[in-house]
Amino acid sequence: MQGGMGDWREDDLESFEVELERHELSPEGISETNRHLVERQALFRRAADVAATALTGFDEVVAVVLFGSVGNPLWKEVPRFRSYRRAGIALWHECADIDIAVWLSRLDRLREMRRNVTRALPVILGETGHGVASHQLDIFVLEPGTDRYLGRMCQFKACPAAKADCLVPGCGATSFLQQHQGFVLQPDALSPACAVRLFDRTTGESRRAVDLPGPPEDEIH
Repeated sequence: MQGGMGDWREDDLESFEVELERHELSPEGISETNRHLVERQALFRRAADVAATALTGFDEVVAVVLFGSVGNPLWKEVPRFRSYRRAGIALWHECADIDIAVWLSRLDRLREMRRNVTRALPVILGETGHGVASHQLDIFVLEPGTDRYLGRMCQFKACPAAKADCLVPGCGATSFLQQHQGFVLQPDALSPACAVRLFDRTTGESRRAVDLPGPPEDEIH
């Protein structure tokens, strides 16, 4: 058989998909997928540390917190992957992105801060052989003292950027502070039980996300 997937006959493709699903549902396939999901969280934790370091160089950064599934212990669930979903097989949770909250005492350097983070992320590819894209990292901006959610650091190169996202009411009222229609940051999302403080300028506290525990080795599979 020559050529790419486009040259395959329908029965060839069906046979390939059957074999692929058979492997995915085998003990070896389940183990491989679970390990990949655990390694993905570890990779994202490394990215969180890189982002935190890039942010703390700005003196207006009061604190940096990692929250969401990257900062919490993984749990098992029936995933979105078709073969596992149909078979009802639970896997470790798939971390979709990295959620970081940053408390800022001023908002006039958001573009510079986001650019610093984006420029720092490629170091992960050199260290691990796996990259993390800038769009996989969401940076939520909060007000010191009140913990009021203000918006997210925008990734676009201009503000406004002539994109549909820029049409959300209030978006760009502060340059490079993005708003999302209907989004509400849940009150408990940043509670100590759900979040990890990576940096606190007031107390001098710092912590690395990569040092957070993952599933025990004998439970990864």
